[in-house]
Amino acid sequence: MPRPTNGVRTPDAIREAAIELFYEHGYEATSLREVAAKVGIRVGSLYNHISGKDELLSSIMIGIMDDLLAALRGVLREHEDDPVAALRACVDTHIRFHAQRAREVFIGNSELRALPAKEHRRVVSKRDQYEKLIRGVIEAIADHGAAEIVDARLQTYAIVAMGTHVASWYKPRGGMSLEAIVQTYTEMILRQVGVSTAASAEPVAATGA
Repeated sequence: MPRPTNGVRTPDAIREAAIELFYEHGYEATSLREVAAKVGIRVGSLYNHISGKDELLSSIMIGIMDDLLAALRGVLREHEDDPVAALRACVDTHIRFHAQRAREVFIGNSELRALPAKEHRRVVSKRDQYEKLIRGVIEAIADHGAAEIVDARLQTYAIVAMGTHVASWYKPRGGMSLEAIVQTYTEMILRQVGVSTAASAEPVAATGA
């Protein structure tokens, strides 16, 4: 990582260094001295930007949830009157986001227990909001008679789990392109809820991160 050349860039460099180190070694095993060394500043200089290591973790985990919520809300607004297209957009954004932000997703899933109580509640609340958005799409499909949903809550959990799983194995230079992965998972979800893939003929263009 290039060394920061000014104070404006330093906070971003600190965050990126923390993401890399927390991902590779875990939160508990990473020291602020290691973060500072990776950025190229003295450890004491970190405190000009953060109050401590727990603030770094909180900022990563809350930030990833804010970005994920914003991405999902953005595409759902575009398909408010078409629940099938909304489900396509939801799955597309969910899978694509988890593949492209895999390190932060991994930290978010593995380090939740390390958060201070207040930040833990904030992250859990944001996760609940995200699941509620997905469940709302599934329930809308059922209300419109487009599919017979067995259990909207469990179907929501299945979609969430798919993203988490993709984040654990996806590699940009792997044997399957991200476009193919997104298309396959979207078709799988549509079939699971009993929606014909012909119900929304064109793949939804992603607008996520």
